[in-house]
Amino acid sequence: MSDAAIKDVLVLCTGNSCRSIMGEALINHLSKGRYRAVSAGSDPAGYVHQKSLETLARHGINMTDARSKSWDDFADNRFDYVITVCDQAAGESCPVFRGAPQKLHWSTPDPAKATGSEDDITAAFDAAFAMLKQRIEEDLL
Repeated sequence: MSDAAIKDVLVLCTGNSCRSIMGEALINHLSKGRYRAVSAGSDPAGYVHQKSLETLARHGINMTDARSKSWDDFADNRFDYVITVCDQAAGESCPVFRGAPQKLHWSTPDPAKATGSEDDITAAFDAAFAMLKQRIEEDLL
């Protein structure tokens, strides 16, 4: 059961390797204890994209213990918010979560699909990070 003062958040995407990982880390970092976020995927990749970890680290957020998880791991948990960060996960049938979580959708392009130079790929991860940060600041903080 949730602590009444802390809101529990589940951030979902398909692979749980990039966007949802960054969303989880950002919510936990920016909310300063007001939110407790976890992330998961409908079809977890089984790894966390190294560029996600590098992007977080560049912004002073340590997420070295991150791992790719299935949304099934949280099926029995109660959440205040369930946030999808990719259009594919938003359109999928989600498991039914206990309680009545508020559902939010933050469409964020997948930086793992970026091509080009190393700088181009880094820029795609930075753009996803900035989009997620802005949505967190607008919708949760």
